[in-house]
Amino acid sequence: MLDIADLIPERGGDPKKVKESQRRRFASEELVDEVVALYEDARRTRYEATQVGSKINAVQKEIGMKKRNKEDASDLLAEKAKLEEEKKAIEDRAVQCEQLRDRRLKTIGNYVDDSVPVDKNEDNNTVLRTWAPPDVKVEKRDCLSHHEVLYRLDGYDPERGVKIVGHRGYCLTGYGLFLNLALVNYGLEFLFNKGYKPNQPPHFMLRNYMAKTAQLEQFDEELYKVTESEDPSTDKYLIATSEQPLSALHDGEWILEKELPIKYAGYSTCYRKEAGAHGKDAWGIFRVHQFEKIEQFLITKPEESWKAFDEMIDTSEEFYKSLKIPYQVIAIVSGALNNAASKKLDLEAWFPFQGEYKELVSCSNCTDYQTRELDIRFGSKKLTDVKKNYCHALNATLCATERALCCILENYQQEDGIVVPEVLRKYIPGNPEFL
Repeated sequence: MLDIADLIPERGGDPKKVKESQRRRFASEELVDEVVALYEDARRTRYEATQVGSKINAVQKEIGMKKRNKEDASDLLAEKAKLEEEKKAIEDRAVQCEQLRDRRLKTIGNYVDDSVPVDKNEDNNTVLRTWAPPDVKVEKRDCLSHHEVLYRLDGYDPERGVKIVGHRGYCLTGYGLFLNLALVNYGLEFLFNKGYKPNQPPHFMLRNYMAKTAQLEQFDEELYKVTESEDPSTDKYLIATSEQPLSALHDGEWILEKELPIKYAGYSTCYRKEAGAHGKDAWGIFRVHQFEKIEQFLITKPEESWKAFDEMIDTSEEFYKSLKIPYQVIAIVSGALNNAASKKLDLEAWFPFQGEYKELVSCSNCTDYQTRELDIRFGSKKLTDVKKNYCHALNATLCATERALCCILENYQQEDGIVVPEVLRKYIPGNPEFL
């Protein structure tokens, strides 16, 4: 979330800047005024409680004097009790106001970076660059779709998968499974060789931690809930990406500057309802409820985050170049950014059967939007500090393996099977060149 001080001029903030960012997102500007009004209301209410507290202190002094003089103080004690009730009611009102203020503040998006194309329609995402191997023509081909290639390979069993789990269920089998695991192992080794620390985090998170890393609408449209008891504090949510638990690992921590950047190669199974994508990519394993993903997650100093952002998308590009997959990198328009992202680039790979580029990678710089909520700070605490020094957090897909596998199957298919990408062969039994 944003710093509340950013909205308050007396605290050095600039609400006009926040409103401009909201305009770029095609989001509510009135929300800024609402939060400011709630801030002022809470401040006035707190001041009112302080004033009543001063009255309580004055009465307490009178009570002390009465007792020292051995005089009856029952009237004053009754007055004090009444004032304390009044103060408690005012403080409760202030807490409610502050909670509403903070809930509304969390719905204001991060500052949109100046380099982001301002538009509401994702059809107007800006293509920054394209790449393809010299011997590959990027064109629609008369070929099989990825799910037909995988089925012919005896690489997955959708019928029985759907039978036991329902819509979008599947089992990976035989070489379908080996190819998927090859992408997992190659992806982890690829990042490990670039200085990333592999991390396989928990597959579910407590609600209070998930709430710090996921937007409200994700709870309804994306996340699966696991209930243990009637106590809501024990509710857990299956992760939609390893970014969620990886960011929460450092909740409340004060990181030494020499320890930054922290670079994680997150590996996890991911679980998504895909409620908002009903009917979209409904066949095959491109868009499913359960999949594996290798994720880049970085925690950096603020002044280093944009350099890290460029390096992360470069790393993803290098990975797909090594697989010899044609792709394009696009800048996502401002109106399609999630609240946490200041800027997002996607890498879309070419699918020759469909004759279109489809998203395989998303790379986002969330600056200090997530780390403020998680209270992840760095450096030495100084008495002269006016603001807390929060780290920056960034995330980028390296490989959502089932989705990348779809792309490989379409691009590497031949009439009698598929060529195995050279970099994956050593991870498959028998080091096969062809399946």
